[in-house]
Parts: sequence; structure tokens; C-alpha cells
Amino acid sequence: MSHRLPEPDRPWMMRTYAGHSTAAMSNALYRGNLAKGQTGLSVAFDLPTQTGYDPDDPLAHGEVGKVGVPVAHLGDMRALMDGIPLGDMNTSMTINATAAWLLALYVVAAEEQNVEARSLQGTTQNDIVKEFLARGTYAFPPGPSMRLIADMIAYTVTEVPKWNPINICSYHLQEAGATPVQEIAYAMSNAIAVLDAVAERVPAERMGAVFSRISFFVNAGVRFVEEHAKLRAMGVLWEEIGRERYGIDDERALRFRYGVQVNSLGLTEQQPENNVQRIVLEALAVTLGRDARARAIQLPAWNEALGLPRPWDQQWSLRIQQVLAYETDLLEYPDLFEGSKVMDGLVAELLEGARAELAVVAEHGGAVEAVSYMKAALVDSHRDRIRRIESGELTVVGINRYTESEPSPLATGEDGGILTVDPGVEAEQRAALRAWREARDASAVDAALAELARVAGSDENIMGPTLACARAGVTTGEWARTLREAFGEYRAPTGVGEATAGVRGSGSVELDVVRDEVERVGEALGRTLKILVGKPGLDGHSNGAEQIAVRARDAGMDVVYDGIRLTPAQIAKSALDEGVHVIGLSILSGSHRELIPTVLEALAAAGVDAPVVVGGIIPDADVAPLKEAGVARIYTPKDFELTRIMRDIVALVAERNGIAAPA
Repeated sequence: MSHRLPEPDRPWMMRTYAGHSTAAMSNALYRGNLAKGQTGLSVAFDLPTQTGYDPDDPLAHGEVGKVGVPVAHLGDMRALMDGIPLGDMNTSMTINATAAWLLALYVVAAEEQNVEARSLQGTTQNDIVKEFLARGTYAFPPGPSMRLIADMIAYTVTEVPKWNPINICSYHLQEAGATPVQEIAYAMSNAIAVLDAVAERVPAERMGAVFSRISFFVNAGVRFVEEHAKLRAMGVLWEEIGRERYGIDDERALRFRYGVQVNSLGLTEQQPENNVQRIVLEALAVTLGRDARARAIQLPAWNEALGLPRPWDQQWSLRIQQVLAYETDLLEYPDLFEGSKVMDGLVAELLEGARAELAVVAEHGGAVEAVSYMKAALVDSHRDRIRRIESGELTVVGINRYTESEPSPLATGEDGGILTVDPGVEAEQRAALRAWREARDASAVDAALAELARVAGSDENIMGPTLACARAGVTTGEWARTLREAFGEYRAPTGVGEATAGVRGSGSVELDVVRDEVERVGEALGRTLKILVGKPGLDGHSNGAEQIAVRARDAGMDVVYDGIRLTPAQIAKSALDEGVHVIGLSILSGSHRELIPTVLEALAAAGVDAPVVVGGIIPDADVAPLKEAGVARIYTPKDFELTRIMRDIVALVAERNGIAAPA
């Protein structure tokens, strides 16, 4: 008797998360990836597009085309999808705050290809709660943001029925430090909040269709057995929620549908070749068991801890998927874990913890009301992970164990093993935007924006006027600005103030030594040493900045941390007003070459003389220019010992203020 399946399981959809510089350059990259066997698109948008700013907005400076493709209007979407048959393509778009707008551009671009909206297949991430918690590309306050999501889901279920209008994204929760239990519970709490919001805007009989179109985007770390159990637990819990809370009984509608990108948090700058085996092992978590197998996968490149991957690096990640699907026998067998006591036990353990944490979020009023609670819990979990790496309790090969290494030949050469975006791209995009505005019908744009503003202030669905704006030639920044004026601005909680405070004698002798030095330097200064931690630009990845702020507070410093998305002028004013002794800047978007000198100029203009230290994904080639510009210290992902960084910062402040080193 054969234990194989009568017919092998079909391979999952294979994607590569890609986009940079311009729509035309990204289109060439997409066509190349499809020619190499990629079976779906995964579009990475740049930070201005994700947060609703045009390339010529001051907040977009240094960010245009850096971590994705800039799409400012319909012309850019046309160029991005040129020659790609949208009626046959399955396109995933990592877009949240401006998801309704980018979907509208995609629908109109498809219309121009004579493709009806009903034929389109794909996914918009559209998960704003996760942005408040972990990634920072939000644009509007929670209430209006949830309204936009609900409107978009209500529209797509009727008009674009093959589209997944939201992708509940637990991926970034794990990147922010979430444990498997937290990742499950917070993702499910988020899904409940979304479904409850949609239930207010669609007829009750449509909720089955709504539930069936909710998909998830999850993370898978290197502990791949536990990660696989997590996915099975999510499937069990999702079915429970559907049956018990929403009365769904259609088996197909109750399926837990998810795509995945495996963990980027665990990728290392040291010995970066180790990232390849990490990625392969993490891919097993989402493919080994047939009953919980991902139906769409994208893998990071080996060098994403160093910078932007090149086409060859992305090809390598695609080939990992192809070898796994087509060379191994993985797809030939039924579920490998059926009847496994170990797997069943792990799933039960995770379900118990997740249900308990779900109850805590519910007690706080649900996911939207519980953002502050969940954010603080993530900051604490991430702090514990870093503590375990620093202490050696959690082994990371090449970081805290087996650190002796030959130089990596993969990271050598003129390009340093990464792709660098041409700094001239931003000027080109600004010029192209001017030409677009000059060529369009200004009266049609004004009328479309006026209608958008009217509907934003009503209870009508926002998608109709959004589509009209797309057709009229409205830009991303104009659409978002109109809604900002209607909905107001918002700053998400940082989680730093609410995170558990460290105390002297709590286990780290080294940290106690730093506390003593902070007190000694503070006495010499005449007041407590004060640090400002700032994130200039649009980079919302705040995990590192939060951990620096928490560790500085635990070391006894006064900490000024106002969260993400600060202009150089705001940072300079805060440094002056607060009288800080040192300024720490965090940038992970690749915009450090433009933004850091601008911040230094703003500080000098404000008369701030405090030293500046910088942390982020900074290639070796950029270190010397930044130091020449006036940066005192530079830290990259290889500098994982936060207490050592604190010791360096205290010594730097002492040196700048003429305070002698300790005897």
C-alpha cells in the first residue's frame, strides 16, 4: 500500500517581494522574475507611497524609491504593470494606509487593459492595526482607518470578488518581538476588529463572503517545528471564530488561508551566508505539513540585513522555493503530522496561551482599543529576546557563538553585495510628477477631490470617489492629504513608557556598572544624562529605536522618544528644548545618506552641540562619509549588545563635556 497521495499536492504560489527606484525599473524587474518561474507578483512600495506623500513632499526627501517603487498616480501604475496581463496575474500589494487608493489605481490600470475588475486576483495587505503596533506606515487615526478598510472590503466582495481585500499581517508582529502566542492572539484580535467593522457596512447575508475573503500573512522563524504548530493552531482558532462569533458554517469559507514571508528578524549581518540555511529551514515550517501548508510564499534574500538585494539575490531565494517544490518529495505525501502526539501537544499548548491572551485583548476593548497594551507587550517581548541573545541563553550562530569566521566572499566587490538606488531617482520622480500635474485636467482633479472630501465626511463608501480620483489623475499625496484634512492626524503609542522598567540588581551586572557610570557623569553634569532617540524620515520600523530607548532608561538616563516620522527640524527643536546631552538617530530604510546630514545641519542651525550617534542598516561604504559629516558613532545590526552601546554613549558624553574617565 502506497503512502503517497494519488495526485501530488499542487505547488504554492511563488513570489519575490520586489520594487525600487522607478515604476519602469520595477516593471523590468517583475518581468525578469516572471521569466525565471515566479508565479505571482509581490509589489513593494516606497515609504512615501505607503504613507500618502508625493515625491516632492518635504517628508519624502531621501525616501523616494528606496525600499520599494514610488507610485504617485495612474501613470506610474500603468508603467509598473506595462506588458503584464492583469487578467491572468495574481498580484500581492504590501500597502496599508493607502490600500484603497492603490487598489483603485490597479483597477483602473486593468480597465485600460480591457480587464474587468471581477477578473482581478490578488491581495492588498490593508492591515492598519499592525501598522500602529509594529511597522509605522499609518496615515490616519484608528477610527477612520478602520472605516477605510471596511469600505474597501464591502466594495471588493461585490465588485472584485476574487480579490483578498485584507491580509491580516502577523508577520511584522513577530519582527517586533512577538512570541508565537502573541502572534496568534494579536492577529486573531485584529481580524475580529476588522470583521466587526465590516459587519456594520454590509448586509448580514454577505458576512459569509466577507469571512471567506479574509487572508493572513504570517511569519515563520527558525524554530520551525514550533512555527508549524503555530500555523495549525491559527487554523483551529480561525475556524472557531468563524463558527462561534459569525455563524459561518461553509467549510470552504472557514479555511485559514495564508501567505508567508519567513523571518527577517533573524537574518544577521555577521556571517551573512548563514542566512541561506535559516531561510531554507524557515520555509519548511510552512510547507512540511499538507493540512497547514501555505498557498503563497515569498522568501527574503540572504543579504537583507546588509541592504537592498540585487536581482541575483532574489533569484536565489526563488530557486530555494523551486528546489523545495520540484526536486524534493515534499508534495507527494498526505499530512506528515497527522496523529503526531508532539505536534498535537504543541498545538494545544499554543491554543491555550492564545485564547488567554485573546481574552486579555477583549478586556481592553478589542484590538483597536488595546493598541497601547499590545505595543507595550511587544516591546517587552523584544527586550527579552535581546536579553537572551546578549546572555547567550538564545544561540545565534555567528553572533554569540561560533563567531570566528572567514570573510564572506558574497559581500565583497564594488557593490558590497547589495543594490544601491541611484540618488538621482528622487529628482527624476519630482520632475515626472510636475509633468503629470501640468498635463492633466485640473478642473476634473478639483471636482474629484471635492467629492472625495464630501464622502469622507459622510457615511458613504469611499471607494466610488477614490476610483473617480484615480481616473482624473489625482496623485497619492493629494488623495491622502484630502483624507488627512477630513480625518485628522495621529501618532501611535511607542510602547516605551509602558514597557516594564528594569531595576538595579535585576540580573545584569554589566548594566549595573553602566548605571553607576550614568550617575557619576550625571553628578559631574549637574543633572541626569539625557538622550534623545529620533527617527527622521518615513521609516516606521521602530523596533531598534524602542529597544535603545528602553535600555537607556534602564541604564538610568532620561529618555526623550517621540516615536516615528520626525522631520530634521522637529528633531533639532526637541533636542534644543529638552537640553539633551546626546542624540541617537535610527534609520533602516537606506535614506541615511540624505537624512543624517540634513539633521546635522538642522541641529547646527538650532545651536545644538550634542554629539550624534546613528544606528541602522548602514553599508560599510557609507560609514566614513557619515563620520566626516559629523556623526560620532555608528551602529549596525552586528552591534547587538545594547548595554555595550550604552557604555559607549556614556563615555562619549563624558568626553565631550570634559569629564575624566572613571579611575
